[in-house]
Amino acid sequence: MGEPTERGEAAAEPRRPRRRWLIALALAVALVATAGTVYLLAPREAPAVAVETAAPASTPTPTPTPTPTLTPTPTPTPSGPAANTTVYDAASLPQADVFGLHPALPVDDDAFGAVTPWRARSIAQFAPVFADPAGQPVAALPRDYVYGGTTVPVIERHEHWVKVMLVGRQALPSQGNPDQLTGWLRAQDVELTASDVAVEVSISARTIDIVRAGVPERIATDFGWGVEATPTPLGRSFLMTTRVEPSFTYTRGNPIIYLSVQSETLDGFGGQPVAITAFHYHDARSGAISNGCLRVGAEVTQALAALPDGTPVIVRQ
Repeated sequence: MGEPTERGEAAAEPRRPRRRWLIALALAVALVATAGTVYLLAPREAPAVAVETAAPASTPTPTPTPTPTLTPTPTPTPSGPAANTTVYDAASLPQADVFGLHPALPVDDDAFGAVTPWRARSIAQFAPVFADPAGQPVAALPRDYVYGGTTVPVIERHEHWVKVMLVGRQALPSQGNPDQLTGWLRAQDVELTASDVAVEVSISARTIDIVRAGVPERIATDFGWGVEATPTPLGRSFLMTTRVEPSFTYTRGNPIIYLSVQSETLDGFGGQPVAITAFHYHDARSGAISNGCLRVGAEVTQALAALPDGTPVIVRQ
């Protein structure tokens, strides 16, 4: 057992330097191979890295913004009827007041229509009133009149014209249509003021509201109105004037708020050639009881008297 071992060891001893050389050679080859791998990989990867990190970032060429083509602003088309700058002698025309009869002026063709928030008043002593903007003036609206009716609500507003409600009548009830009058005024002849207040009356609901900026304030839940033979006119009208008349004892010193519309059945009343409707105080003031007026309590007359002339009033059944 010991002999082979000795022989084997003795035999292997001379071959050791060769084995080491072979191992060293293998390692050298491996290193060369590894170096080659590194060398072969580096040229493939380095340019990619170099391009990514060292190459200057490309700056995109800016696209010029085209200059917009300017479209001229069109000249506004005038709204409504064409302008009329003719000079008229308005003082020579029939005056549009509470006593006036104006067969050439139209009655309101939209009695329950809306009213604009504008009120018109003549700039000069008189403003010509037209039945139609294309025609000639047929009446004159005074700037001031003892019985009011000179500040009128605008029901249509255009660039050169306003359509308004007016006092007076087209005809007596016995002879024609006595309903609420309308007419046209040139914008150049009037001053316009804004007002957001109106009065709404419902006969069936027995309510009266003052409406400001669309918000109603209930001021009455019962009142008197016209009997069948002398009904209270329905539709839109306006506050003509407000006054206290001591001779009308039934009002007990409370203000009377006169309306622009008159009775549709009475030619006149109380010896006068007019039959004006109004809000006024009366001790008897509930239900169908009057000659067409709206009978209310003292506090209601005070609230209504505080409203400006020209305030629209609409009465519904």
